[in-house]
Amino acid sequence: MTETLERTTSEAATDERSPINIRKLGHVVFRVRDIERSTRFYTEILNFRVSDVNEQGMVFFNACGDHHTIAIAPAAAGAAAEQPAKSELGLSHFAMEVTSLDELFEIREFLQRKGVKITFEGRKGAGSNVGVEFLDPDGYQLELYCAMDQIGRDNRARPSDQWHRVKSLEDARDHPLSVTW
Repeated sequence: MTETLERTTSEAATDERSPINIRKLGHVVFRVRDIERSTRFYTEILNFRVSDVNEQGMVFFNACGDHHTIAIAPAAAGAAAEQPAKSELGLSHFAMEVTSLDELFEIREFLQRKGVKITFEGRKGAGSNVGVEFLDPDGYQLELYCAMDQIGRDNRARPSDQWHRVKSLEDARDHPLSVTW
């Protein structure tokens, strides 16, 4: 069940308001086992461009203006061969927005041709965005998505009974959601 968490008037009056106003997500840094393999994946599969490499071997990638959106750093020698179980501490996934559902269809076909393991496609729940999820060479979960619900000034999210989960891009295309709720 989705609920918007709001402070009561009395709580808001006694607590100091944080001065932090996030404009956007900045960047994500992954520790990887093989810098060259991961560099190829992020440039050849996801179309990022290398913007820099630092003296510690970190590779910085950009896609849309900022110096870097993603960076990779070499993991310590002997780092675990597998990611921790999904229920353990660690990164769940990193999501990146694309333009349209048509683009997601092209992306899915491309990933399949390249042998990239797709772990989910379709529409989940909260946010109602349509996406394709897959693993990078180190097993990190990545998501490319489009059409996420936007929250207006009233801070009202789509009710959970309107999420309409689907497990394919075709079902998402054939069963679009209302843009208002």
